[in-house]
Order: sequence, then structure tokens, then C-alpha cells
Amino acid sequence: MIIKKKNKTNLIKLTELKFLKTEITKIETGDSIKIKKIIQEGNKERIQVSDGVVIAKKNSGINQTITLRKTIQNIGVEKIYLVHSPKIVKIEVIKKARVRRAKLYYLRLRSGKATRLKQKIV
Repeated sequence: MIIKKKNKTNLIKLTELKFLKTEITKIETGDSIKIKKIIQEGNKERIQVSDGVVIAKKNSGINQTITLRKTIQNIGVEKIYLVHSPKIVKIEVIKKARVRRAKLYYLRLRSGKATRLKQKIV
């Protein structure tokens, strides 16, 4: 009988497995997505939809995050979402873009035609 060591990292990974979502669409940088999120106002809950372009993605198990950017009245707005959060109901991919970088931080500096991404044909 072989007994494996129970160190802290193994215990953390085992507890995180319970909370990971299984049905997640594959998201890449450059994708235009819609996120449906539950928002609580007082004692009522509603679903709010936010859309934009994924400019960054960080993978680290349950702490996987995506940074979403959209422009509202010529002002850039960025928001970071936890992918495995229980508040996120659904993530839909609208368009896929062909990008050559892992992080699209250059979209912060440019505007107009320079921010257009070439569409990927799937």
C-alpha cells in the first residue's frame, strides 16, 4: 500500500476542482464576446449583458480571468471577469479575430481604424 504525501498544494487543487465550471466555451484573445452576469439590486436579481473584445487572458485554475474592453462614447472601458465565478451565467463568442499577440494592450493607445481586428474564418 502506497501512501501519497498530502501537501498543501494537492489539498488546494482538490478543493478547487469542486468549484470549477465544466461547460466553458473556449475563449481566446481577440474574441468579441457577450457575458451574462447576475447583478443583485437590493433583494432583486437581474441579468446584465456586457460585451466587448478580450484583450488579455490569465489562466491559473479557478482564478482564470479575462479582461474585456469596449468603447463607450469614445472612452475606453476595461473590466476583469473571473471565468469560474458563480455570478457569470453564460459567455457567448460573437466573433473571432486573428491576432498575433497574447495581450492586446496596444488597443488602449490607438483608436479608429487602427483598432480593427481581422476576422478569423472558422
